Amino acid sequence: MKHYDYIFTGTGLAALMTVYEMIVSGKFKTKSILLIDENSKKTNDRTWCYWDENSLYDNLVSAKWDFAWFKNNSFDRRLELIPYQYKMVCGLDFYNFAFDFISNQNNIQVIQHKVTRVEDIGNCCSVTTEIENFTCNQIINSIFNPEIVKNQSKYPFLHQHFIGWKIKCKKAVFNPACATFMDFSIEQKGNTRFMYVLPFSENEALIEYTLFSKELLLQEEYETEIKKYITKTGITDFEIIEKEQGNIPMTCYPFWKHNSKNILNIGSAGGWTKASTGYTFKNTVNKSKALVQFMAKENDFRKFHKLNKFWFYDLLLLDILDNKNEIGSTIFSALFKKGDSALIFKFLDEETTFWEDLQVIWKCPKELFIRALINRLIKL
Repeated sequence: MKHYDYIFTGTGLAALMTVYEMIVSGKFKTKSILLIDENSKKTNDRTWCYWDENSLYDNLVSAKWDFAWFKNNSFDRRLELIPYQYKMVCGLDFYNFAFDFISNQNNIQVIQHKVTRVEDIGNCCSVTTEIENFTCNQIINSIFNPEIVKNQSKYPFLHQHFIGWKIKCKKAVFNPACATFMDFSIEQKGNTRFMYVLPFSENEALIEYTLFSKELLLQEEYETEIKKYITKTGITDFEIIEKEQGNIPMTCYPFWKHNSKNILNIGSAGGWTKASTGYTFKNTVNKSKALVQFMAKENDFRKFHKLNKFWFYDLLLLDILDNKNEIGSTIFSALFKKGDSALIFKFLDEETTFWEDLQVIWKCPKELFIRALINRLIKL
């Protein structure tokens, strides 16, 4: 049975970013590392978007926008994102970049197996796959098990789920300088539902129908709403170039309680997804850098997690949406109608001071959040 210093179970965004940071740090050259995933990551299975004022992964950015629309039935507002830009990275571009970089490292091996079990057995760890077994000093796991969250009631568990069509139109209909961040002018049907539009040119765009809700829809329900929206936009002649589908967990469940001395859960499996929005890319950049700095000094994974105020803010929002899922449009509309867009994005990036937090939170419906605060304090 082959032994490694580190085994990564799962090779998604969080695992690949962490391995990338380990290589860049230069502190793990003598460590043997194995990456295991049943998926070869050879398809463009997703896109990640984030706002950034620096040059974060700019070599992989396939599109970016200086402005973004927020819309509902009563108003629309074009948000100036300065000092940020809204950026998009395609999944396949990132996978190719990461695996090309990893392939030049003699101490790292990648295999395509399905992991069935991981275990901390005290002096080392074991990883069981459908083909063979391995041992290692420590495991970094990013395989998400939704049953862990479903089998409890203390923390709400919503899905951010969507289907998107990348379309090409015969006529010029889009403004490639301005994305649509959230368009709540569609029927809410008792949920938080919005359209999300990323225009790449005057006649090409990704149009996604997105929900924050407990239950998923049938595929035809998403696609019917996309067709309605395209018709409403005035587009009559188009072709579908590509489709994408996703389901991002939205929860403040304390995944870190499942970490052991030698097993750390990361990515969605570790609560790295921003619970209130479902954004993952920027959060993962920050978490992976912090993790590698930690691993260079510490070897007890139970010490890695640090709870912050933003976890509690996100928890209050999810408590509200869990009880009144249809209220999401009201909350986000109140936030973006008159709020400073740059400050809101800074808040969502978890980079604001407490005084700046209050400036953002004060825009939200106060009674809803006060009730949520009281109920949550009772539960905690």
